[in-house]
Amino acid sequence: MKAVYISEPGGPEVLEVRDVDAPVPGQGEVLMHVVAAGLNRADVQQRRGFYPPPPGASEVPGLEVSGRIAGFGPGVSKPFSLGDKVVALLAGGGYAQQVAVPAEQVLRVPEGVDLVTAASLPEVAATVYSNLIMTAQLQPGETVLIHGATGGIGTMAIQLAKAFGARVATTAGSDEKVSTAKAFLGADIAINYKEEDFPESLRRQNEGKGADVILDVVGAKYLPQNVDALADYGRLVVIGLQGGTKGELDLGLLLKKRAAVVATALRPRPVAEKGAIMTAVRDAVWPLVADGRIRPLVAKTFPLDQVGAAHRYFDSGDHVGKVLLVM
Repeated sequence: MKAVYISEPGGPEVLEVRDVDAPVPGQGEVLMHVVAAGLNRADVQQRRGFYPPPPGASEVPGLEVSGRIAGFGPGVSKPFSLGDKVVALLAGGGYAQQVAVPAEQVLRVPEGVDLVTAASLPEVAATVYSNLIMTAQLQPGETVLIHGATGGIGTMAIQLAKAFGARVATTAGSDEKVSTAKAFLGADIAINYKEEDFPESLRRQNEGKGADVILDVVGAKYLPQNVDALADYGRLVVIGLQGGTKGELDLGLLLKKRAAVVATALRPRPVAEKGAIMTAVRDAVWPLVADGRIRPLVAKTFPLDQVGAAHRYFDSGDHVGKVLLVM
């Protein structure tokens, strides 16, 4: 089969398509013929040498795929059949024509979604649902601030939070993206972070109140502003480190607000935890996709042999929604 490898840390040019042996499914795993794979920020960080795969995971990048069931390892208990159309959450290995994955991390494609588009869903749906709903306990009527409005996480998070009855604020880096977040994705408040101080702007547009929940992909660079932007009893959930790993935390302000800061990562979690999250996604998110309240958004697709071009486009930040590799 063909798979993508990182020859050395660097830019998109270090991504190489190689001919390698197909994986053999192990205990409790299914084999998938991959139709499409989603690009994620974690793939870029791995390419740059900053985010190695967890112990035992494939060195091939790629955290989410869609495809068809092609085989079974011993001990698979989930009721799949050969040829079933499915998506999978991975610890790695997605940029390849086949992948072996624990059956707990595999779901059937939601109703009404084509198999290529389906690759845009598993990682972002699992990340957003597990953090906004399972970790932050977002409630109807609360205000959530979502950074990175038009990326894969942002587009899913805005739609999911709206479907759960929250008031949604978001940040973006241009007036065009701000307009997209409001008109196309349904955000109640959208802030151009390059032109406005987002905590101040949020309070001005939200009756003087901060955010009950913040979903942050930036990390250290935003830490002081995020704490400033929290409402009393607010919950800041950090899921990315695009802006660095070390920042200054004002514990006095955190205490005054009785607020919390939580940091989570999905990729290194054990299979049982990922399986529980995927089951929750199937039960809570797939019906919202099926009835149209959440629309999977694909910005552009690239064939596997143009993986470098796909990463260059992803790095540009011009996309709204997901970038996919098609096998």
